[in-house]
Amino acid sequence: MKKIALLLSLSLASLIGYAQDAAVADTTKTWTIHGENTFLINQSSFSNWASGGVNSIAGNLLFNYDFNYKKNKLTWDNKVILGYGLSKQQNIGVRKNDDRIILNSLLGYKASQYWLYTFYANFQTQFAKGYQYSGTEKSLLSDLFSPAYLTLGPGFAYKRSDNFRVNISPFASRFIIVQNDSLSRVGAFGVDPGKHLKYEFGASLDAYYKINLIENISLENILKLYSNYLDKPQNIYTDYTANLFMKVNRFVTVNAGVQLLYDDNTNIPVYDNNGTFIRDKKALQVKQIFGAGFTYKF
Repeated sequence: MKKIALLLSLSLASLIGYAQDAAVADTTKTWTIHGENTFLINQSSFSNWASGGVNSIAGNLLFNYDFNYKKNKLTWDNKVILGYGLSKQQNIGVRKNDDRIILNSLLGYKASQYWLYTFYANFQTQFAKGYQYSGTEKSLLSDLFSPAYLTLGPGFAYKRSDNFRVNISPFASRFIIVQNDSLSRVGAFGVDPGKHLKYEFGASLDAYYKINLIENISLENILKLYSNYLDKPQNIYTDYTANLFMKVNRFVTVNAGVQLLYDDNTNIPVYDNNGTFIRDKKALQVKQIFGAGFTYKF
């Protein structure tokens, strides 16, 4: 826990420092910098409730920063997302409910009004270990840089605005990293058993669309697709996230989010009612987050 807090603190400090430095140096108005720091909390409590219920509390921290550069025909869009959350339920204890490090970078050269030649890079991993729980037992599923995904390549993009863009790379390299030795030994996340790295070559699509539904309510859509030419190109890696932001006032927001993820390299363990492992399977992964909290924007 202390390591996680330290990582989050250092990451936030470096981001704020970078933002402040860039703001001071932004005399030519080439940089546009936006940031959101959000703390969400949700809680449920029951006492003599006839239909039953489990007392729970959860807290989530989310840092979302954009560093965008534009000069003449050259643009460089960068997004940093750091998220971590914990939940505590009665008789279950503390478990994480969100854990992500996402770095996006898109370098573009204007070809026409809305089209650009691009080179993009995307990196994703998490801060802490993740577990599969079965009764009182738990088994390791993930760790820092286990997995980590690095995808990069040349392509072209349609960019209508900062709120609507689609980037396509027909020649994208993808590296799957599994740094943890125990996960590497079992060939987790598609790497060969005992190996820490897997290389893929294929096509990728990254799309972003944010729309204001009504005043103070906006919907953000993020879609990532990847097809590996070298192995089962029909099994497309799919990652879709929808975030609903509801602004109460300058600092208070209500956020709801859902993420749908399908990765043919990832096996989901299946257990029976007694907690006994049965088999692994390919399945759609679903994550939902809802909470009210405080947001500071700049």
